[in-house]
Amino acid sequence: MKVRSATRDELETLKAFEQGIIAAERPYDHTLKPDPVSYYDIGELIDSEDAEVAVIEIDGQLVASGYAYKKHSKSYVQDTHHAYLGFMYVRPDNRGQGLNKRLMAHFFEWARANGLPEVRLTVYSGNTPAISAYEKAGFAQHIVEMRLNLDE
Repeated sequence: MKVRSATRDELETLKAFEQGIIAAERPYDHTLKPDPVSYYDIGELIDSEDAEVAVIEIDGQLVASGYAYKKHSKSYVQDTHHAYLGFMYVRPDNRGQGLNKRLMAHFFEWARANGLPEVRLTVYSGNTPAISAYEKAGFAQHIVEMRLNLDE
């Protein structure tokens, strides 16, 4: 098992991972546009000096992905920047092996090396498996974003 930085040569696989994330999150968000939809510009993130796109490779096959990037904090928060995690995906056949934990450790190290004192992420409130996994990794719920659809 190897955790490493992703390359542009892997974009096809990474875009397939992204579609896996979107399919998994669709039940939690009826506001998503119909397919095809994309969340990320993965190539831009790979190229950015303020981001780290990482993958886990097992026996030459990509099985997990994620990113961390340096994000501006709100103007009223003490620290000017924090690390923001996203694109967390593990192939279904590889779930339950602690791969997200390995990715997060990689990103925590990246954040520390880049002087970022805090890591944040967002997760749908109904996605209890993801929330549980993030809480096991030490995350705590901090703020709740609420919405009201005026067209319904």
